[in-house]
Amino acid sequence: MIAVEPIRDKKDIQAISKYYLKQGQFRNHLLIIIGLHTALRISDILRLTWHDVYDFNSNTYKKHITIIEKKTKKSKTIALNKQVIKALCLCLEMQKPTPKTPLFLSKRGTGKAISRIQAYRIIRSASEAIKLCIRVSCHSLRKTFGYHAWKNKESLAVIMDIFNHSSLAITRRYLGISQDDQDKLYLKQWC
Repeated sequence: MIAVEPIRDKKDIQAISKYYLKQGQFRNHLLIIIGLHTALRISDILRLTWHDVYDFNSNTYKKHITIIEKKTKKSKTIALNKQVIKALCLCLEMQKPTPKTPLFLSKRGTGKAISRIQAYRIIRSASEAIKLCIRVSCHSLRKTFGYHAWKNKESLAVIMDIFNHSSLAITRRYLGISQDDQDKLYLKQWC
C-alpha cells in the first residue's frame, strides 16, 4: 500500500475546502470539511446519519457527535466546530433529510451513503483540480488534521489519543513529523 501524505500547505487546505463549495456541491464540500475537522476515518464518516449531527426535535445542530469507531470498536466523542456546522447547514437546506438519512447520501437513489470509492473519487478530483502535488486519499484528510494540530503546538499525546495510537512514535511516523523535523534541520544555514 502506498503511503499518503497530509496536506501541509494551508493555502492548499483552503483551496480544497472551497473547491466543491464554489460549485454548489454541498455534500462533497461537507465530506472534505468533516474529514479535515474531525480526524475520523472514512469508514466512520460514511456511516454518519443526520440523526448523529442534528436534533430534529429542537431543530438544532448537535455540539458533539458520539460514535463507535468501526476499526477500533471504541467510543469517540467529537466536538463539531463552526466550519462543520456551516457545511452541515448548506446540506440540510438542500437535502431535507430524515433522521435516518445518511449524511453523504448517494445520488443513485438507493437511500444509502456513497461508497468508500466514491469518497476517494471526490477527494482525488478536488486535489487534482487544485493541482495538489502529493499522494492523496481519504486518509489524507485525517492526517492533515493531526499534522496541523502538531504544527500549532498541540500536545502530541492528545493527538495520539484522538487517533487511538498506542505510542507517540506511531503518531510521529503517521504524520510524517520525523521527516519534517529532519528536513527543517538540514535546510538551516549553519555556515
